[in-house]
Amino acid sequence: MGQGGVPRSVVVDRMACVELPALALQLLLKQHPDWADFPVVVVDRDQPHGRILWANAHAHACRIQTGMRYSAGLSLTRTLYAGEVSSVTLEKKIESLVERLHRFSPEVEPCQEKPGVFWLNASGLSHLYASLQHWANEISRTLKAEGFRGSIVVGFTRFGTYALARSMSSAAAVAVVRDRTDECKLVDQVSLSQLGIETTLCDGLQKLGVRTMRAFVQLPVEGIRHRFGKEAYRLHQWATGDLWEPLQPRRIKVPFIQALSLDDPEADVSRLLFVIKRLLDQLLVKITAHHQRLTELTLRLQLDHSAQQIERIRPATPTVDGIQVMKLIRLRLESLLLKSGVTGLRLTGRVTQVENLQQELFVERPRRDFRAANRALACVRAEFGDAVVVYASLTDAHLPEAQFAWNPFGVLLQPEPMVATKRSMVRRIHAHPVPLLPCPQHGPNGWFVHRDITSPVCKLTGPYFVSGGWWRSLVHREYYFAYTRSNDALWIYYDRPRRQWYWQGQVE
Repeated sequence: MGQGGVPRSVVVDRMACVELPALALQLLLKQHPDWADFPVVVVDRDQPHGRILWANAHAHACRIQTGMRYSAGLSLTRTLYAGEVSSVTLEKKIESLVERLHRFSPEVEPCQEKPGVFWLNASGLSHLYASLQHWANEISRTLKAEGFRGSIVVGFTRFGTYALARSMSSAAAVAVVRDRTDECKLVDQVSLSQLGIETTLCDGLQKLGVRTMRAFVQLPVEGIRHRFGKEAYRLHQWATGDLWEPLQPRRIKVPFIQALSLDDPEADVSRLLFVIKRLLDQLLVKITAHHQRLTELTLRLQLDHSAQQIERIRPATPTVDGIQVMKLIRLRLESLLLKSGVTGLRLTGRVTQVENLQQELFVERPRRDFRAANRALACVRAEFGDAVVVYASLTDAHLPEAQFAWNPFGVLLQPEPMVATKRSMVRRIHAHPVPLLPCPQHGPNGWFVHRDITSPVCKLTGPYFVSGGWWRSLVHREYYFAYTRSNDALWIYYDRPRRQWYWQGQVE
């Protein structure tokens, strides 16, 4: 990696491509091995209208294609299984695969656009392996042991190895190209339909009789972008070598871990803090030597005759200040109720790069010290847990009480006030609707809705209907704004199925 986290470029003589087709689908089948003999698809969201992203061979046999809705797939076969693979899960697995492949090559680059594709530097391995064929076979065996199927091609160029890996008939094939001339001949024979390009582009090229890479490369470059778009133009540049890029390997993060096993179970917090401080000092020395800063500390406590207890400590800002971190650890340990004594400790640090900021001659200091506020919030989180410092955010939901959620709060930043031409009204709602007294038969005028509201209702505006909820329970609400004589605006509703009035909130 270069300055600012930019990956360094590596020029290699021999390059290998590892292609794991439909990686998200393979991850889903690993989670549900009993689905292997049934049609299985990966959807972008686990709902009937979710779009199908990947489909296995059994699903293709049932005429299920990518791009369909999950409900449309169910209309073709009732035994269709579907699941969602989040981008976070996919990225974590890619990171894990990069670490695995680093055992065979010091430079590994995962493809950002095509998850499951990796390029490896295959140069200079003759002293470690008998041949490149033996090296590729070892990679194949490792991937099989992990439960993945894929193709491995050792060649000379980025596009050549990728195209050959995509075109291999067997999903667990290994091939080594002898020289650049053989690679070019093999790539020329690759069918465009095997490269995974868009169906409309592939169909448009086939109408012109362009079915192989040899025919595609011979097309005039001036008219490709105008007639077929950016994707075809980029593919043409990539295949001809005009879009040549050196290998950009991903740097493996160095794990910052300190561990210690205790001879006897220890339950005294003071003695545990003494041992943790020694481990923390050693950990911070390693972090400082790599010009990093600690952003999160994971503390694993191995309990006697019990499972591990994991605690996470987050300082206000990335730091290597041991006093500040120990204060947070002390607050967390003093709030714990350990089931038994501690027999082992393990400290794992998550770090970030140091930012060298230029010192300013004239520094504007705000009246409020936000760094002190963040340190105070970090102490609160350390003592009571991360769930106590949260903020509200709007969510898409049917009922008003479900249209917001509490998310963990990060760092307190300098506010940026906006110029408001008029004051906006705020609707404050209860976490749970409050039951109200029945409305009098003569009308709402003079109605004392609740014992906490001392002023009677003088005006009622509405109703505004909210209905639905057939997927869980029937909902039919008639919302009103109830104005009291003391100028309070209450937000109430009548629940028709329950025949009960409720106080939802108040407008200020």
